[in-house]
Amino acid sequence: MTLTTAVIGLGSMGLGAALSLARAGLPVRGVDLNPAPLAELAAAGGIVAANPAEAAEGCEAVFVYVVNAAQTRAVLFGENGAVSAADPGTVFVLCPTMQPDDAIAIADDLAQAGMLAIDAPVSGGATKAREGAISIMASGPSEAFDRTQPALDAIAARVFRLGDAPGAGSRMKLINQLLAGVHIAAMAEAMVLAAKSGLDLATVQKVITQCAGNSWMFENRGPQVVSGDYTPFSAVDIFVKDLGIVTDTAQGLGSPVPLAEASLELYRSAAAAGLGREADAAIAKILAQRAGAKLP
Repeated sequence: MTLTTAVIGLGSMGLGAALSLARAGLPVRGVDLNPAPLAELAAAGGIVAANPAEAAEGCEAVFVYVVNAAQTRAVLFGENGAVSAADPGTVFVLCPTMQPDDAIAIADDLAQAGMLAIDAPVSGGATKAREGAISIMASGPSEAFDRTQPALDAIAARVFRLGDAPGAGSRMKLINQLLAGVHIAAMAEAMVLAAKSGLDLATVQKVITQCAGNSWMFENRGPQVVSGDYTPFSAVDIFVKDLGIVTDTAQGLGSPVPLAEASLELYRSAAAAGLGREADAAIAKILAQRAGAKLP
């Protein structure tokens, strides 16, 4: 039997997932407020839905790719919410980065409504999403994984199963986001210091990616600083949210995160300067301004 799917939220990651599902031959419906990704999905053979309820009706698996816990609750349980039209036993795959407690509460509410839930935050970026090659940090009942396996295979290169209980996926994602946010900040700091030192940034990018100081984020985000192109595959505002979750969680656990706190200050400063919708690498502009350095 062919697995019928829906994707709610067609940002860079959600659209990539929906296109990957369509490419794998799985019927997929998509819903978003922005008409551009809807048109791209339709051109790839997907079906455009008017709202989450219409998207979820008759689907076996519903992937949620909105921004945060509040939006997740709205598209699931609000007006024209997906749960109102979903069949009992539908699997909801919750992909936003959110507080682990929120992921647990939403999964519990889905269970009370007769649904199954996988706490499944994702990582990999827009390019890997379009390739069906992201990583998923997931926890939930085995039955939910078994029933959605064809869809998970279509969108992900790796699915890390972290247990049967929701919350574990979100806790792992916070560790990932701590490292990602700090590594982007380190990249920006290094590039600004290089510019201030008179080094050619393209050469810095070429050399460091072959040396021990490299990171995935330096390799992936450094070219944005080199080119001066801050097209937002992942925006500053995302890390204002995600590192805020990291620092709040760490504070609640009594675990010091000084590097995350310092990085969060940069993202917040960039957002306050009007850069919130630019690429997260645009925090380099804040450091360049403080240093009196000129970037491309």
